[in-house]
Amino acid sequence: MDPFEMLGVARRFDLDLGAVEKVHRELSRALHPDKHVQASASERRAVLDKAASVNEAWRIVRDPIRRAESLFDLSGIAVGENNEPKASAAFLMDVLEMREALAEARAHKDVAKVEALAGDVRGRAKKAEAALATGFAATSARPDRAALEKLLPSLGELRFYRRFLDEVSAFEEEQDA
Repeated sequence: MDPFEMLGVARRFDLDLGAVEKVHRELSRALHPDKHVQASASERRAVLDKAASVNEAWRIVRDPIRRAESLFDLSGIAVGENNEPKASAAFLMDVLEMREALAEARAHKDVAKVEALAGDVRGRAKKAEAALATGFAATSARPDRAALEKLLPSLGELRFYRRFLDEVSAFEEEQDA
């Protein structure tokens, strides 16, 4: 499935998610089962299937990791942590240091330190998203497999940042309990 086509939006990483959400809502309203009660059973099933596809397309497009994976997939580039190049030693060392700092801050219940680490990682995630947006935009007119493959490390970084921020969220939930 091409989620961009399903939602009728351009195949690009840098999307106006507010506008795409509006398209999603309009499609969802048009495909709502109440609007098709007079249709035959097979037509209602087809509308329900299309509504499910529209919802899945929206879940893919609104998530920067899944959006990038979809763009790579649509370009014929296999993604997934097993298909992508290994991260650089410098990045891995940086990751190790951030994880150690997070573990220490969590152990000491240092909320301010956890928040500072999370802020830093959110900034890094934004930079990785910007790199993906720039790279996909540069290849949108003329897809260049080699240029696209150079974007894969940014996707890997983004995945790490998501996991890190998930750990931060878990810590924050523990503090709220």
